[in-house]
Order: sequence, then C-alpha cells, then structure tokens
Amino acid sequence: MSSRWSKAPVTSLLAVGVGLFCGCGEDSGSGGATPYEITYPAYFPNLVIPADNPTTNEGIALGRRLYYDPILSNDGRRCGGCHDQKYGFTSPGSNILPHVNLGWSEHFLWNGKESGALEDVMLFEVEDFFEADVTKLQNHPEYPQLFSAAFGAETITTGLAAKALAQFFRTQVSSNSKFDRFLRKEELLSPEEQHGFIIFNTEKGDCFHCHSLPLMTDNGFHNIGLDAAFEGEGEGRYAVTKNPADLGKWKTPTLRNVAIRGPYMHDGRFTSIEMVVDHYNAGVQPSPTLDPIMTKPGKEHGLKLTDQEKSALIAFLKTLTDDTFTSNPNLSDPF
Repeated sequence: MSSRWSKAPVTSLLAVGVGLFCGCGEDSGSGGATPYEITYPAYFPNLVIPADNPTTNEGIALGRRLYYDPILSNDGRRCGGCHDQKYGFTSPGSNILPHVNLGWSEHFLWNGKESGALEDVMLFEVEDFFEADVTKLQNHPEYPQLFSAAFGAETITTGLAAKALAQFFRTQVSSNSKFDRFLRKEELLSPEEQHGFIIFNTEKGDCFHCHSLPLMTDNGFHNIGLDAAFEGEGEGRYAVTKNPADLGKWKTPTLRNVAIRGPYMHDGRFTSIEMVVDHYNAGVQPSPTLDPIMTKPGKEHGLKLTDQEKSALIAFLKTLTDDTFTSNPNLSDPF
C-alpha cells in the first residue's frame, strides 16, 4: 500500500516541483467554446481529461452555476448547499467528503458506491440524487444560451449538465497550502511542523502509506480499526463489492484542509483531529480485515506517540490548509 511518493519523498518532490506547474486541457469537441487550461503543480499526477468533454471557460462557468443553483433539483438541494467553500467544500458538523482534487479520483463516496470518470458520477448525481428536470433548464431565460455557448447544443440534457459539472469539479484544485509552498521551496516549516512531517512520512506514524503525497490520499479503501465487528451501515466497502475481505473498509479521505473540517471518519465519530490521532495512538480495534499496516511489529496496540509527538503531527496536518482554495473567487457562489 505504499506509493511512489512513499519513503523520503521530499527530495523527489522538490526536484520536480520548484516553481513548475502543469496544465491540462483540450481544444476540440465543444464547438466555439474557449479552451481552458487547468493548472496544478508538476509534482501532482497527470490529470486526465476525457476527449469528449474538453475543459472550456464556458463549460466551467456553466458547471459552477449548476453547482450552486437549486434549479438542478426538484426539492431545492444544490451541491453548494452541503459543500461550503470556506470549509474546504465540506459542511461543518457533517462527515461528508470534501469536493477537492476529485479529478484524480476514481471512486466516490465513503464506500466507493460511485466510480468511474467524473462525468459518470455527475450523471448519477443529476439523474438519481437530484432527479433533475431538464425542462426547467430548457425553459429558463438564461440556461439555453449558456448550454449553447458551452456545448453548441440547442437541447439541454442531463448528460450535458453532468459534463458541465465535471468541468467545474476539475477546477477545484487545492495545491497552495503551506506544505505545498514548502515543497516548492517558497516557505519553511517550523521545527515542530517539520518534526510532524517526519512522523507522518516515516514508519513512526505510518500515515504516508494511505495518505500518500501529494494528494494526501491513495484513493483506496482500508479498515483502520474503528470497530471490531461490522453490520448494516458499518459494512463499508463490502456493501458495494460483497467481498468479505472488504468488511469495515472505507475510502481514505484526503487530508488536504483537514484542520478546517470535521467531524471525522465515515460516521463522524471523532469531533477533533486530536481524537483521530488518539485513535491511531491507542484505540485501534482488531478484526479479521484490519489493515496489515495497523498490526506491524511493535504497533499492535497503536503508535505509542508521546504528547509532544502528537502535537507535532497535528501541527504538520494544519500546514495542509489552503487559504487560497477556500477563498478563490472563481470557485465561489456566482449568485
């Protein structure tokens, strides 16, 4: 479960990341729409854009509007209603997963119920979750023109709405936290933050195996010892795969902006980062599907971090907060 960023990734990341940014965009397939290049650090994985949904200014603008407009649903719900930008596109007091860097994800929701390209997932959201009535969009005084500008289409469909949303989701890139600036040699970590990073990124804390750099997630599923038995809503990934080996496994959430959201875990059982660290330190519950990382020699009963080490780890986690992301006007409510 280690990644190519595991072990001492600082030198490899710094070697490619200093001041370098990649872009990903297409210039065909959307009529006269204006191509848009999504920028992200060179140390991020390559962002794959489907050939049939190139990123454009018009598509992003439409997707952003649909993200915040309750017109997309039949009961007043909207993406932006639960995913608040100032909390890293989560909701305070809720355990919903954040809308951040999802262009690099293949599985969505805590148990991975939805999978595939963002277009596929957005189509599920539009048709099944929101139960969208596209006639409301078609009869709207502005949306027909917006869809035409983005896709050159006269008829609005749920598929086109899903494509527009997917384009906006891909622009929700968080890559300017203090830790990112450290990787780019633009800012130094404090001694305590550096100590926390060492704990995070070595066998001492073992965080890096699942929360892999640079996305701070391996986008996989793991049983991290929250419970000793699983049934009902606690079955985790098993509810999707029906594979007994997946009992109690949940998607690894990204740790980007982790300090400004909560509660934590799939059921929101922990209300603070301190409680999460305490779980790993001494609260792991054994079970047949417990991740092997949790039972390494010497760690059968937790990490055994000292209070000073726990504080250092938390200090590092706070460097993952990206104020640029949470205040970016291009991602905010356009209404």
